[in-house]
Amino acid sequence: MTNKQKELITATVPILRAGGETLTNYFYARMLKAHPELKNTFNMGNQANGRQKSALANAVLAYAENIENPGVLIGALKGISTKHRSLNIQPEQYKIVGNHLIASIAEVVGEAATPEILEAWTVAYYQLADIMINIEKEMYAENAAKPGSWNGWRKFVIKKIVSESDEVKSFYLYPEDGGAIANFLAGQYVSVQVFVPELQLLQPRQYSLSSGFNPEYYRISVKRETGIVPNPNGMVSQTLHTKSEGDTVMLSAPAGIFHMHKEAKSPLVLISGGVGFTPMLSMLETNKANIENSKTVWVHGCRSHSLHAFREQLTTLKEELHWLETYTFYDTIHAHENHGDNVLPGRVDLHKCKDAILLNDANYYICGPELFIKAQYQSLLNLNINKDNIFYEEFGPQIINLN
Repeated sequence: MTNKQKELITATVPILRAGGETLTNYFYARMLKAHPELKNTFNMGNQANGRQKSALANAVLAYAENIENPGVLIGALKGISTKHRSLNIQPEQYKIVGNHLIASIAEVVGEAATPEILEAWTVAYYQLADIMINIEKEMYAENAAKPGSWNGWRKFVIKKIVSESDEVKSFYLYPEDGGAIANFLAGQYVSVQVFVPELQLLQPRQYSLSSGFNPEYYRISVKRETGIVPNPNGMVSQTLHTKSEGDTVMLSAPAGIFHMHKEAKSPLVLISGGVGFTPMLSMLETNKANIENSKTVWVHGCRSHSLHAFREQLTTLKEELHWLETYTFYDTIHAHENHGDNVLPGRVDLHKCKDAILLNDANYYICGPELFIKAQYQSLLNLNINKDNIFYEEFGPQIINLN
């Protein structure tokens, strides 16, 4: 890329930043009309709520704003590429995206979109695409080399379904071929692909693995969300909740950059909201199986006692494990309910349990909705926790960037 092309990119960023939503609306409308088969790859729920569009706009504009030194974005690009590997994204799909993205930029910039500007953006996009394709090539190779692993989709049988609360079911997934399955790091996820009759589409979703590694099966724990046509939010979880033991689903191999450090001996502070408990369960079970048994404090927020999934199992674990301490916040508490120790009313407030969570050299893991993550992250900073010790995972496309 020439210096002149970099100048053209930089000059048009403010126009595209101002019209970011328009840009992505044009882009997705064009691309999905020309390639309707990609609706089976994209999360149509995130298309409907705009999160996927925001994530794309942020990624493209961040690259443009750092065109002089794109290396600073490698960490973020690896996060996106990890998700792409789990969805089996292939190099040829980048060309489809590029064609429609450049055409959409031309529409947003309008008459100012000279051939020189469009050529500069084309060069920039394919530089970005090459970076990501190479990152993903390495990821596919590394994944294929793992014992029991696979690239693409593999059929799994639901051999057991357990209701964990009024909203959450756990699914025990065994490989239909009877072969080995890949190990994973506590906190990682699998992509699940199911056919959604209401949409007449295959739809992928990522679900955190909710147990420590078992060589026979994977466990995911899914909250039934609401969603109606034409809004596809929640339709995959609803489809899963209609499944019976013996049904099958398609899985990609475990992935994800949010996970407990493999050799970590530091204390763990787990902070979850709602169904954000799932990767924390995996961390807890993995820690239990670890000879080190790091001191662990788990702070969880839930709407009510009846909706607190795995509540009884956690109570049993607390009685068994001397190194585990829990704090639970319920939005609603009824007088007749017997909650035990360290149950507090209202939303999660880390200052109310700060004496328990301020541990030397602790690592802090946050999982939940966007606003929950932002609030807890800021609370930890206010408590003078080093941001290098804070890790978080956001539901859906990666939009927030706190570190």
